[in-house]
Amino acid sequence: MSVYTEERRADRAADAEQRRIDAAAAETRRVEREKAADERAARLNQQRQEDRARAREERVRVRAERRSARGAVLTPGNVYRKGTLALVTASALGSLPAQVLHFVNISPMLLPLPLAIEGAAWVMAAGVAYADERHLPAWVRWFLRLLVLAAAGFAASINYTYGLHLPGLSATDRQAAGIGLAAVTLLGPVLFEIRQWVTTLSADTNSPEERARRRHDRLRRRQHRAIAQLADRFVSAAPFGQLDFETAFAHAWEIETGTDTPGMTPRLHERAARSAAALARSQRAVIDPATPRRRIGNLFRRPPVALPTLTPNQDESAETCANQSRADLGVSAPAPITPAPAPVALPAAPVVSLLKSAGRTPVGAVAAQSTRPRRATGRVPGAARSTRPNRTADELLTEARTATADWSDRELTAEGIRKAVHTSPAKARVLRDTLRAEREQAAGPGEAAA
Repeated sequence: MSVYTEERRADRAADAEQRRIDAAAAETRRVEREKAADERAARLNQQRQEDRARAREERVRVRAERRSARGAVLTPGNVYRKGTLALVTASALGSLPAQVLHFVNISPMLLPLPLAIEGAAWVMAAGVAYADERHLPAWVRWFLRLLVLAAAGFAASINYTYGLHLPGLSATDRQAAGIGLAAVTLLGPVLFEIRQWVTTLSADTNSPEERARRRHDRLRRRQHRAIAQLADRFVSAAPFGQLDFETAFAHAWEIETGTDTPGMTPRLHERAARSAAALARSQRAVIDPATPRRRIGNLFRRPPVALPTLTPNQDESAETCANQSRADLGVSAPAPITPAPAPVALPAAPVVSLLKSAGRTPVGAVAAQSTRPRRATGRVPGAARSTRPNRTADELLTEARTATADWSDRELTAEGIRKAVHTSPAKARVLRDTLRAEREQAAGPGEAAA
């Protein structure tokens, strides 16, 4: 009996525990359902608020757009465009009935004729707008404008004639009617063409830099026509897109003028060299204040430098060589010159008198003794000049190699070689070409290609 009681008690306790667990689970599920319902309600409420805010923003935006649209309607551009179209419509409505009545009075079979004339004018005007949109050549647009003018002029003449023959009017009224019909016929196409012209000009949105570049290109082609034409030939000879005009123009400039500096020409280079030489002479003409000087015109010169006593022939030869070297170099400062060895025996130069004889022939002439060397007062006669040794081409090339050993390729010019070895311009150019060829051969094929 006790065992049964204990089992019943245990069963009731288990049932009670199970009910408690079920109640707790049901409470948990209820709480979760309520929580989910609250979250769903919160989401719905938030969504409704967002929808209301979005709708409010949309209404504000629409009202702003409507206000801006109402304000944009009154802008000068819209007024001009829409006003022009209104005037064009009024012009067509005013001119077409008069043409229809004119041709119908002649014959009802001519009814399509005014429509064709007026339509031709407007179709050609639309063709001008299409040509502007497609950027067609200018002659196409002007041809279409000529057709517009012809059709509108013919229609205006018809309306003018019709206005002059209106019945029941005085002569003045008929004249005014004819002029008014002709004017309104021409007014529509003219206003439409002016509108198209203004629209095309206002559509040009190029920047000031682009317009300045076009002006520069036109100016360069006008001032350097030959070089620009040669550059165009280079561009057309190269494959498409491989050579731009700027590179071709630089090559053409170097070919035409002989220099790779833009704007520099042989004449300008010569003027620049003369200016540099004049500046060098003016800088070297500065005299020490302690040195006595004598004035010749507006220039101050140093007294002659004392030279060792030489024979008359040697004195004149040395001074002649110095003058020739200064003329070759283009400077006034004396350059160090190695005097040529005097010949073993030279016949004395004949003494030439520039004054007429006073009636008696002098027995002989004796040179005056002076510590100062005699200076040449004019061109030295050829017989009094010492013979300068003629250097062979190999000697000149050897001297040029020595003088230009540390020169760069840019410094290797004919003018620099001429000044360095004291030779003629023609020989200097030959030496320049020879030295450049030697440098290119020494550089090798790889560096030459680079």
